Amino acid sequence: MILTALDRYYDRLLAQPDTDIAPIGYSYEKISYALVISPSGDLVDVMDLRDTSSKKPRPRSMSVPQPEIRTVGVKPFFLWDKSSYVLGLGDNQETTQKKKEKREARILEEHEAFKAYHKDVLRNTNDDGLLALLAFFNKWSPEKRDEYPKLVDEVLTSNLVFRLDAEQAFIHESEEARTIRSKLLENESAQPGICLVTGENAPLSKLHPKIKGVRDAQSSGASIVSFNLSAFTSYGKSQGENSPVSEKAAFSYTTVLNYLLSGDPSNRQKLQIGDATTVFWAEADNPAKAEAAENTLAAFLDPRPDDDSETDKLRSVMNNIAQGKPLRDLGVDLDDDTFIYVLGLAPNASRLSVRFWEVGTLSLFAERLTRHYEDLILEPRPWKHEPGVWRLLLETAPRPKTGNPKADDIQPQLAGEMTRSILTGRRYPRSLLTNIVMRLRADGHITDLRVALCKAVLSRDRRLDVKGIKEEVPVSLDINNTSPGYRLGRLFSVLENIQISALGKSVNATIRDRYYGAASATPASIFPVLLRNSQHHLSRLRKDKPGLAVNLERDIQEIVDGLPAQFPKSLRIEAQGQFAIGYYHQSKARYTKQSNSEEGEAQ
Repeated sequence: MILTALDRYYDRLLAQPDTDIAPIGYSYEKISYALVISPSGDLVDVMDLRDTSSKKPRPRSMSVPQPEIRTVGVKPFFLWDKSSYVLGLGDNQETTQKKKEKREARILEEHEAFKAYHKDVLRNTNDDGLLALLAFFNKWSPEKRDEYPKLVDEVLTSNLVFRLDAEQAFIHESEEARTIRSKLLENESAQPGICLVTGENAPLSKLHPKIKGVRDAQSSGASIVSFNLSAFTSYGKSQGENSPVSEKAAFSYTTVLNYLLSGDPSNRQKLQIGDATTVFWAEADNPAKAEAAENTLAAFLDPRPDDDSETDKLRSVMNNIAQGKPLRDLGVDLDDDTFIYVLGLAPNASRLSVRFWEVGTLSLFAERLTRHYEDLILEPRPWKHEPGVWRLLLETAPRPKTGNPKADDIQPQLAGEMTRSILTGRRYPRSLLTNIVMRLRADGHITDLRVALCKAVLSRDRRLDVKGIKEEVPVSLDINNTSPGYRLGRLFSVLENIQISALGKSVNATIRDRYYGAASATPASIFPVLLRNSQHHLSRLRKDKPGLAVNLERDIQEIVDGLPAQFPKSLRIEAQGQFAIGYYHQSKARYTKQSNSEEGEAQ
């Protein structure tokens, strides 16, 4: 299903005018320099092709003949390669003399193989550029490096292409080069068989091209389909024969995946969710509808905090969903029935594992993601822009004393399960609430998003009629809520307010810093102590701020009247989530009152 969807997407992209997807037999590779040669084969210039728009020059992504899959053997590429193959020059930083000699011998072997390969495949050519290339091979030797000052160290660690002097196109782009490339592909075709992706009888691929761009995977690329040990094979078959995929389908799905995984900053079809590098694409009857669907999903999954117009569009979509209106009402290119595919890939040694794979219509995904944001919402709203999935996942990671949490500390399994639950509308992972509650107890950072995640888990479980989850989860402060966890959280906030009001905001450590974990888990052991201590602070407030003291005592009485006669000895994990929500609501209400009071005094 995954490979079939990717194969279809490749065909649709290839059919579009001015497409930047590589045709069969070609791929986009990182090229840094072009060797400009004269018709007689002399090296005229070394052209820098790198992108210099940023501080550090970056190689250009260029369509070139698809490279061979290299392991340990020597395999030259057609009309381009790294400098050791093209020039017989390379980076040799080995420490010992023996290793240096071995490396030099390897570089020489690669260069000779490159020359021999091209002299063989180009022997019957009449193309001016290809003839110039053959002449260059006859004239060039690595010893000539000193004659060309532009052959600096950066060139000798880069991929190179060729260009004929006074021509605009590169040699590998000529019609003759493309014709020869097509013949080479025909000659290299493997044994035919039934392709599992297309169902056609076609030459089968033994080795699939590498997939690049997945974070933490091998920089040279990794595979989804791979059989490199005898334990993975059966019935005497080797490598790709165990999972027959045609060469065309193998090229198509890997090419379009590399296209989706490109590191272009403008690429919004790729985002990082935990350890899963996630890509998505749409299938529609015209490119405009597909692009509109992809942009809408991107806005849901990865909202831009610096784009107010995108936030407005996102909320318009959510409002339409909430009111039961079709998305096409918002624009001619938005089609509710546009199909969307979401794929999450994670590294697994030399392979890639599928972390999640979800398929559905635009309206279905929009409805599920709208429900997700509705489950998260708190009042007052703690964010200006809806938080993306990655931002929520960061809240599950430990918070250092200084700085922000690190993406590497997000649990991979939790990231995948949470993303899947958001895309499918099913329960959030059970470990999410446990993780958040433990983080609140461990580091004391009661952030808006952590409380929102507690609220989301409990709200969704109640809506889905999960057994044992019956208590309503309020969006804003609810003084009538009788949940013990929620009321105890409110009480803890009031007791903290009493302490701060009596001692001032410069107090070294509040009761939240010292007792939050114990108060939320084992209330009976902590709250009696906190209530006794609060009397000392209240007596001080009665002298300095009698009105405030009366209001705080009233708050305590109102909350305690709704609690059981005895404080609970312990709270379940769901009740601890309610505790965090109650604490948050009561604290926010306090700040709102203070803000309103200050505005009144200013007026």
